[in-house]
Amino acid sequence: MGKINGCLKCLFIFFNVLFGIIGCVLIYGTIKATAFSLQMSAFGAPSLAWLWVFAIGVLGISSLGIYAACSEKALALKIFAGFMVAGMVIMMIFGIIIVVFRNQLRDSFDKASAELAKPFMANEEAREALNQLQGALHCCGVVSPKDWADEIPSSCGCSSSGSGPYGGRDICVAKPPGTNGPPPDLSTGIDHPAHLLHSTCGDFFFTIINMVCNIAMGFFFGFAVTALLGLLVALLMIRQVKRHDSADGGSYAMKSY
Repeated sequence: MGKINGCLKCLFIFFNVLFGIIGCVLIYGTIKATAFSLQMSAFGAPSLAWLWVFAIGVLGISSLGIYAACSEKALALKIFAGFMVAGMVIMMIFGIIIVVFRNQLRDSFDKASAELAKPFMANEEAREALNQLQGALHCCGVVSPKDWADEIPSSCGCSSSGSGPYGGRDICVAKPPGTNGPPPDLSTGIDHPAHLLHSTCGDFFFTIINMVCNIAMGFFFGFAVTALLGLLVALLMIRQVKRHDSADGGSYAMKSY
């Protein structure tokens, strides 16, 4: 008879095998991402060192968990429990950092002004990319149509009968006085003043960033909860191993006596 409950041991090994497979998938994905990052290194692509550390860590710790459960050694289980504590703390820290970053980004976005868009609009390639993006997303400017100064492109034009790329009607606002831009809205047969799209491309960018932050938060906090469960199971297994060893030690002492 083993030192650890059979069902608990099988469940523990199953989940470690599952995370081992996840680790292998992460390593494969990191290899692909590294190849792409090397191609984009000329454009200042970020380093993937932390992704390598995380992927190898998941595979290594899951392998340690499988060994600890199969060998039923208290030392191996204690080392695994230590990694679970460290992993839980690290995942919680990263999750909190993402929450703080998202809240700071939201505050900065709410207080944004045209000054923030000036460096972006000063680049001719960025202006052309924004112009194309405006036509596809039905948005105008980074922060507001005033980002374009006096010359507002036709991609900012708004029609009362137009609809956005994801359904729903476009919201139109009057063109700022003294600016040159899209022609008047003649969709209804009446010569209306020129109107611009109310939605800004910054709104779209913030929505994407917010979605990525929410996914990252779920990822980090999910791993933190998983590490907590792994820690509790490891502690229970350590207790069973110690109880078994102490019972055997007591019986041997009685026989020698």
